[in-house]
Amino acid sequence: MADQDQNTQQAGSEGPAFNLQRVYLKDLSLEMPNAPHIFLEQEGPAVEVSINVGGQRLADTVFESTVTVTVTTRVNDKVLYLVEGTQAGIFELSNIPPEQMDPILGIVCPTMLYPYLRANVADAITRSSLPALHLTEVNFQALYEQRLAEMAQQQEGKVNGADSGIILPPGATRQ
Repeated sequence: MADQDQNTQQAGSEGPAFNLQRVYLKDLSLEMPNAPHIFLEQEGPAVEVSINVGGQRLADTVFESTVTVTVTTRVNDKVLYLVEGTQAGIFELSNIPPEQMDPILGIVCPTMLYPYLRANVADAITRSSLPALHLTEVNFQALYEQRLAEMAQQQEGKVNGADSGIILPPGATRQ
């Protein structure tokens, strides 16, 4: 019976493992280049939001995943504020099939990090005495699939080794 329990524990340790080790704010900046004159404008602001996902391998089974947002708010073509933030996390992924690594790093990890980034951006804007801007939810699966489609188009036009920004383990290929 003890041998059976030991075999079960060994088999369990060889199974797939996914762990979030740490979440941290890697970068955050807020600029208000036209203050205080911009506060006298009467028109409502126009908001542009850009989101990017990235990552890197830190060790054999340890990866950093990042979500970066740039929010530019303009009134009459003058910048009211510009916020740039990068939320990062350290994830341990072991015994994951190679074909699942890129989707985990490109979808699952950013989905876990994004709520932290949303809160940090809203807090930074609120501290500037302006009304908070709450970023909308992001479908990271759709964003990932869009990036793969763009890569496929680039590879059809020219075989240039375009990258999705997500780090694949050695020997893995994109589907």
